[in-house]
Amino acid sequence: MTHTPQPTSASTTPDPLLVALTEAVDGALPTTIAELSTLVRIPSVSWDGFDSDQVARSAEAARALIDGIGVFDTVELAQAPIDGDTLGHPAVLATRKAKNGKPTILLYAHHDVQPPGQDADWDSPPFEPTVRGDRLYGRGAADDKAGIMAHVAAIRAFVDTVGPDFDLGLVAFFEGEEEFGSRSFANFIVENRDKLAADVIVVADSDNWDVNTPSLTVGLRGNVTFKLKVSTLAHASHSGMFGGAVPDAMLAAIKLLATLHDENGAVAVDGLTSRESETPEFSEEKLRHEAGLLEGVTSVGTGSVLSRLWDKPAITVTGIDAPSVKNASNTLAPTVTVKVSARIAPGQDAEAAFEALRSHLVAHAPFGAHLELSDIDTGSPFLVDTSGWAVDVVKSAMREAWGNEPLETGIGGSIPFISDLVEVFPEAQILVTGVEDPESRAHSPNESLHLGVFKRAILTEALLLAKLERRA
Repeated sequence: MTHTPQPTSASTTPDPLLVALTEAVDGALPTTIAELSTLVRIPSVSWDGFDSDQVARSAEAARALIDGIGVFDTVELAQAPIDGDTLGHPAVLATRKAKNGKPTILLYAHHDVQPPGQDADWDSPPFEPTVRGDRLYGRGAADDKAGIMAHVAAIRAFVDTVGPDFDLGLVAFFEGEEEFGSRSFANFIVENRDKLAADVIVVADSDNWDVNTPSLTVGLRGNVTFKLKVSTLAHASHSGMFGGAVPDAMLAAIKLLATLHDENGAVAVDGLTSRESETPEFSEEKLRHEAGLLEGVTSVGTGSVLSRLWDKPAITVTGIDAPSVKNASNTLAPTVTVKVSARIAPGQDAEAAFEALRSHLVAHAPFGAHLELSDIDTGSPFLVDTSGWAVDVVKSAMREAWGNEPLETGIGGSIPFISDLVEVFPEAQILVTGVEDPESRAHSPNESLHLGVFKRAILTEALLLAKLERRA
């Protein structure tokens, strides 16, 4: 895990700032990993049906970490309404005013996590952080409690190196419901607009090309999610008495969902668009390894691998409510409900994408099945404007911290709230960074954080802060 950044110019004299920051990050790393482990032990799942007190516990733990640095003017827990009197989960908001014309940087991460799934699918308990080799395993170890600790550790290293009397403006914003759709986010940033205003916004919730190569994410797919209820009967009926003449809801749902893709597995919904862009080389073999494709199973879609992951839509049925195999009886199911998750290409409007999906489902409903769509969430895709000065600064920091040239990449996942940030703070430069790598398995069993990547991500951000402090 030891990593000494190499000089990136012809000079063999190490940059004193880089050396000092590296020493500060290295010296604090055991404490940083221990504090991350403490956060991972809190099961802060923000979804309905899970204990919201654990999310509040996680927020307080994150607040204590940021407050303990001792350089912020204000540190608070804050909530905003989702709708009416319903409040979102608590977020951490810390501010420090800029002085002498220096810029302000906002550091974003989220302290909530995905549900763990089945414990049997994990090699160690999901909320018991476990180090195996050079990786820390646990739910949230990478996504995104490591993002929080990267911010905390970077600020500490920056303060240890330049001192507490710096001029750079700082905002820390640790959200508590990103994994549940950031439902109060838009209201939160409007209500706290003055506190959140910044020249540069770092969203630490993405990945890197591999464990040795840093990435700046410049393209993100958007998302459309909803529940689809398919109904064909007023009540369950005997499958022997009526099967073969009466369509059950499962048959109708299967036939309907099959129309969403063509024979190659590519999305076949009119109105969902794709984007043309150049992508780095990424082999089918690499895809098989990173995704865990079983022997004999082929990939789906057409075009280059990364164009399918970054620039084209994808539709996944992520859940289904139907009689379980254990409870199955010889009846025709009257209703089946599924959860549909669609990723939409950069450049497409999320509302237009939902309408395309809705229209397709209605037009293709078999046997006159009744459809009901509910719990609709949409998030717009995003393309980073790479012409701003902040992109050059962060890529310089990556280059020095990692000793390798950073790549500008897309990502198949979505961070829908970025469009809200753009709307409220149109002049801010947004940098999407992260602590993950292709083996992190965010959202999946055995989620993990590569500790070498973690250290280099911390050093990158500490360098970024120092470079911004020196900037006019």
